[in-house]
Formats: sequence, structure tokens, C-alpha cells
Amino acid sequence: MTGSAVAGSAVVRSARAARRRGRSWVFLLVPSVLCFLFLLLPPVALAWRALGIPNALSYAGDRFFLDALRLTMVTSFVTVTTAILLGTPLAYLLARRRFPGRRLVELVVLLPVVLPPIIGGVALLMLFGRAGLLGHYLDAFGIQIPFTTLAVVLAQLFTSSPFYIRSVFLGFSNVAREIEEAARVDGCSPWQTFQHVTLRLALPSIVTGSMLCWAKAVSEFGATLLFAGNFQGRTQTLSLAIWTAMEINLYEAVTMAALLLGLSVLVLLVSEWLSSGAVRTVGE
Repeated sequence: MTGSAVAGSAVVRSARAARRRGRSWVFLLVPSVLCFLFLLLPPVALAWRALGIPNALSYAGDRFFLDALRLTMVTSFVTVTTAILLGTPLAYLLARRRFPGRRLVELVVLLPVVLPPIIGGVALLMLFGRAGLLGHYLDAFGIQIPFTTLAVVLAQLFTSSPFYIRSVFLGFSNVAREIEEAARVDGCSPWQTFQHVTLRLALPSIVTGSMLCWAKAVSEFGATLLFAGNFQGRTQTLSLAIWTAMEINLYEAVTMAALLLGLSVLVLLVSEWLSSGAVRTVGE
């Protein structure tokens, strides 16, 4: 076979391979577009419907909405802060230490992720209710947790903290031990190594985990409804307020949902900005 024939055969094979890649791209593109549209169109429909409501912004000043917004922001902030304070050490231990029962601890941490939220609410009642494992003793001291603002925080913490712990666990796991050992060789104490090396390298995961925890806390419904109730100004979060408004005033429910959507988009953008900044900081 001459050189020109070999070259021609190679061109033909290359053209056939290019056509196969083109067909594969089409097979990937169609389901990808369908998935993207499925995720995009519901929020667009909600925003479009809210923009068509007369005097929609007037609902933003309604006491019903403001009470729910205030309670949601306060409780979700407390939830995320608590998750960071308690979940970060646990995530570090799971990522860096081997101990008896470690696998059991991992399963317990992940359990609320797969549990229906309503089951979480029942479980919290069985723990902190008057006849619960701990509630029986707390009641003797006049301490009642169910149907209080504290119950909202506990319900949010139970359902959302695993998302934070899992994200930070992966962040710590991805930090190479060689880097930590090099810092120790350079004279850093264990705390300095953790603070200036491990924690800094895991910072993007911590930011992402915090945002996931916040998003889950804000959207929590089932566990909060069962364990904390739906009392305006005390336990009624935005999710519960929207559910209540759906039975009374559809316009107000749609407007509140659109406002919460806008807030979620804003938090997502801030999260992406913080994550990018954390990555740049790590790179420096």
C-alpha cells in the first residue's frame, strides 16, 4: 500500500470517528437539555406568576410575611452556626482518625439525609416531648422544648447539619497528609497546622457545606411542623407561612414563594463568590 493510500485510509477513519463523536454528542445533548429545562422552568414560572400579581410588593410589608422572614433568618443563622461549631470537629475526626465504631458514627450522621423529615419530627418528639426519653426529665425542671422557637432550631439542625458535616468531611479528607507533616517538620504545632494548613485547604468545602446547611434549614418543613408547630411569630418559618397562605390567599403564597426564591438565588450567588474567593485564597 502506497503512502497516499495509507494517508487516505487514515483520513476516512478519522472522519468516521468524528461522525460517531457527533452522534454521541447528540445523545448526550437531548437528555441534558430536558434536565436543564426541567430545573429552570418551575422557578421561571413562579417568578413570572409573581410579577403578574397586582401590588405584589405590598405583601412584603405584611406582618405575616415579616414575622416568618425574621424567624427563618434567626433560626437558620443559629442552626448554621451550631452546625459549624459542633460539626467541624466531628467531620475532622471522621476524616483523620480511625477509632472503634467509626463506621457506625458515619451511618448515624448520614441517617437524617435519607429519613423523611416528618420521621425526624416524630423522633424529636419522642426524645424531647413530655413523655420522651429526655423530655420526661426536662419537664421535671419546667423545661419544655416542643412547640417553641428552640424546637425550630433543633428540627433544622437535625435535618440540615449532616449536609454540612458530609461536605467538610470530604474537604478534610482531600487534604494531603504530606502537607500537614511538612508543616509539622517546619515547626508548626498541631493547632497551628490545623488552623493555617488543614482548615485553610478545606475552606471551600466549609463554605459549600455552610450554604447547603442553610438552604436545607430554610426549606425545612415536615420536622418543624410536627416538632415545633405552626405558630406565627414563634415557630412559623417561611416554608410554613407559605403553606398556610396557600389555604387563605394564593397571591400572598405565590409572592412569598417568589421572595424566598429570590433570597435563595442571592445566597447561591454569594456562596459561589465566597467559594471562588476561598479557592483563590488556598491557591495563594
